[in-house]
Amino acid sequence: MSRKRDGGAGASVPSTRLSDGSIARIVPSPYTTGWELDVAGTPQSHVDLDDPTHLHFEYIARMGAVIDRLKLPGQPLTVVHLGAGALTLPRYIAWTRPGSRQQIVELEPALVDLVRTELPLPSGASIRVRIGDARAVLERLPAGLVGSVDLLVSDVFAGAQTPAHLTSVEFYRAAAAVVAPDGVLLINVADGPGLRYARRQVATVRAVLPNVIVLAEAQVLKGRRFGNLVIAASAARLPTTWLPRLMAAGPHPAKVAEGAQLDAFVAGASPATDADATDSPAPSSSLFDR
Repeated sequence: MSRKRDGGAGASVPSTRLSDGSIARIVPSPYTTGWELDVAGTPQSHVDLDDPTHLHFEYIARMGAVIDRLKLPGQPLTVVHLGAGALTLPRYIAWTRPGSRQQIVELEPALVDLVRTELPLPSGASIRVRIGDARAVLERLPAGLVGSVDLLVSDVFAGAQTPAHLTSVEFYRAAAAVVAPDGVLLINVADGPGLRYARRQVATVRAVLPNVIVLAEAQVLKGRRFGNLVIAASAARLPTTWLPRLMAAGPHPAKVAEGAQLDAFVAGASPATDADATDSPAPSSSLFDR
């Protein structure tokens, strides 16, 4: 389904006010085809209704590359998404893996209504939305989902930051309890130079799930600029064949850290607990300037 691009002067921009007073808007992408969900001036998601496989944001494309490696190509998955955004990954999974069962947890009902109205989901997709705090809903999912989810995606932001209670050992234990023995937890982590927060997040995830890789743009992984890192973690060993394929999938320049390199990455970082976890760092106010 296409949506008419009407970005001319004086054009009405679909928007809604969220519970914290911030404004969420659906705007034409200034860089490519499709639409962006903008919350309080921060671009949160990109959607191309004509091509659900178009993953414009780099970190989402890296998540998509991991998702493509799960099970057999095209095989349906059972997925839980913490954080709705514009439902970019649920659309991607529904398109590339028909028959998948997906649950989305989102705190803001007004955001879900805006996205569903302005960027409708594909017909026939099995996508259910649960309204509530990600951790609270995660801890009370139906018993049939516990221990059986192929993929759990954690991509939750309040404005431009991930809330502290979604970054602790206790939170990741709750997440790991939902994931199947060979399932994968995918986490979006945003951090800046030095990567102090990201290093601690990797240490926190590794305290719960032993098999971890990190995907990022090379300069971001070196801590030279603000950006997104994707953590993929599992109780099962991640296939070694993933690594060259993930590198090849890009976006480029791509970097995948694992093993000894990851040991060095987290050296000296202690896992975060509910007692001392912090929100993710806020990006510079100029980061998203057009």
